Amino acid sequence: MRALTVGVKESTGRILCCTIFRPGGRKLLAKGHTISEEDVRLLETEGMNQVWVTELEEGEVGEDEAVSGVAAAMGCGCLEIRLAAGGRANLFATEDCAVLVDDELLKQINCTSNIVIATILNFSFAKAGTRIATVKSAPFAVARAQLEAVVSILRERGPILQGRPIRNPSVGVLYTDPINGDRARQLFEAIMRQRLDRFSTSASFVLASVEEDSAVTRSLQHMLRARPTVVLMASTTAPAGPEDVVGRAMARVGCHMEKFLAPVEPGNLLLMGYKDEIPIVSAPGCFRSAKSNVVDLVLPPMLARYRMSGWEVAALGHGGLLG
Repeated sequence: MRALTVGVKESTGRILCCTIFRPGGRKLLAKGHTISEEDVRLLETEGMNQVWVTELEEGEVGEDEAVSGVAAAMGCGCLEIRLAAGGRANLFATEDCAVLVDDELLKQINCTSNIVIATILNFSFAKAGTRIATVKSAPFAVARAQLEAVVSILRERGPILQGRPIRNPSVGVLYTDPINGDRARQLFEAIMRQRLDRFSTSASFVLASVEEDSAVTRSLQHMLRARPTVVLMASTTAPAGPEDVVGRAMARVGCHMEKFLAPVEPGNLLLMGYKDEIPIVSAPGCFRSAKSNVVDLVLPPMLARYRMSGWEVAALGHGGLLG
């Protein structure tokens, strides 16, 4: 890319190198703006004879083309791309969704090119219309070879970002208490309603059970017959892990135990398993308060029917100190 001064009459189609201001300080045309015939007439009216513009050299592409190409290759799912001024492309969610981010690929792209990408956090919930990522180019131009290398990496390794839609999820909630399951429901139901409302959903199936092996197992079996998207187990006790009543009931219904203990505070005692493709989550203490905890981190991908692994729970430690 090179900069040069040209006459206003010859500037049509060229890109401004710097912002042009009126004598009073008001912006007339912004840096990076492509000059139109109407702009030429405006500049002549303002008494300008010359402007400072850029010119692409062989092997370069303009900033808008560069960010558009990367934005198209970096994402998939329920999102749309909107160009913005200054060599930027923004990605917006078109539906309520969970946003999945390949952090390692994102770091690689951001370290190696004249294009940088910022996203919201992995597993975030995004409402329709929310900006979930932005792509920014070096000013004016990017080497075509570098752009093609970035796009090639993205096509080979898959997208950095996925907007995974949350469509009509059904949430099962099982309240348990050593004396009376209804006590747990009375204590936690209002908070549970607040939590689920954050994700624009509500409990579809609700049961309460005394916290005893056979009773919890029967309730869980009954809950699973409804085939909910996810099951949340809200206990008034603080289970010790897979060997406690809740963990034993999960095992009895044929649940695969995916992860016990999460590097998230609040929410360290997370117990997560799967019965076939249905996630079951026990998080003692997390339903006593509406403050953010591990449930808020794992629920969006589960509502989007994404199977979250124990490894992905382990990766929540960076940023897992919530309060």
